[in-house]
Amino acid sequence: MKSAADFPEIAPQDIIVDALFGIGINRPPEGWVKELILFINKQKAFTLSIDMPSGLYANEVLEDREAVIQANHTLTFQAPKLSFFLPETGTYVPYFEAIDIGLDPEYLHTTKALARVILKPEAQRFYKQREKYAHKGTYGHVLVMGGSHGKLGAPQLTAKAAYRTGAGLVTAYIPTCGFQSFQTALPEVMTITDGGEKCITKASFDLSPTVIAVGMGMGVHSESKTALKELFEKTKTPMVIDADALNCISEHSELRALIPKKSVLTPHPGELERLVGGWKNDYEKIEKAQALSKELDVIVLVKGANTLIVLGDDLYINSTGNPGMATGGSGDVLSGMIACLIAQGYDPLMASIFGVYLHGSAGNLVAQEYGFEALMAGDIIASIGAAFLELFRQEEPQASENKKSQ
Repeated sequence: MKSAADFPEIAPQDIIVDALFGIGINRPPEGWVKELILFINKQKAFTLSIDMPSGLYANEVLEDREAVIQANHTLTFQAPKLSFFLPETGTYVPYFEAIDIGLDPEYLHTTKALARVILKPEAQRFYKQREKYAHKGTYGHVLVMGGSHGKLGAPQLTAKAAYRTGAGLVTAYIPTCGFQSFQTALPEVMTITDGGEKCITKASFDLSPTVIAVGMGMGVHSESKTALKELFEKTKTPMVIDADALNCISEHSELRALIPKKSVLTPHPGELERLVGGWKNDYEKIEKAQALSKELDVIVLVKGANTLIVLGDDLYINSTGNPGMATGGSGDVLSGMIACLIAQGYDPLMASIFGVYLHGSAGNLVAQEYGFEALMAGDIIASIGAAFLELFRQEEPQASENKKSQ
């Protein structure tokens, strides 16, 4: 085959097996090879790629987006590739299976991977069984600090998610305007107001929480920035830093150096860009997140269809979640879940990995009942318990799916 004149006729009921290139490709296909890829992509036949959709790099920036097979399914060798999980390249691999081809187990065990995919077996090992003689003090005290006039729902979602994930105690630190709504909506949650009517103005509380979740719905008022600075300066309690706390940090660079070590930063893409600057591609985004993690000695979440958990050079890829979770409040729920796990004694990295997994699993359970479009953040909270139960439910092996944006 040397030109388009040699291309065969392909019927819709045919199956195309793509084995043109594997992981060794180091430049985009050109000439008649690119023409063949374009020809295959126009067909209605099912396309099965072997190891990699031809034209796609395993872990490098894609140079020619046209010159890649649009596979219906990929049978990849031994382990999935990083490009399968990134927004710019994952669209070429909507479904895949990793096939054991008999590589040396010792080599696989001792070789450092670019990233680790978190599946159910890994999540099962993270889980800590609750003790029979435990009490509410055993499972920690989460302080949720956030909210402002018109944005009290965010810390409510965080506080409720913390309780649903197993916190012993949850206290909300909010402006005065949220007192009645909080006490009515969440009677289990203790409430402190700081005297500010419409926003948080200081960080003054007479308790010693196990962990602090801060930022959700807080706003970027000058008073909020002052309160955040006070919080960072007066406590080294582990923190989950989200939403407007991150925006305050982006606007006031002097706050960066005050962030407690081993904090968990949970930015959505816009917040991440404000923290680290723009990026040209997904790989540069990861590099910038890793640089931020090293600079501040923190854990950084890169949210998406396959949320990435970053600690220095170590990268973990979540396997749960669905497009229905692209809805307001979903991130507030995640912050509450991670904070709760830290309160229960999980170290911040494990809490982040496990929390992201459970969050996505809960979202999947909701989507199975309501579909993607009807999913709301509160539904995720309602399914957290089911997500814990799902950890140990037996199921038949299925092909992994690289889902679209969360």
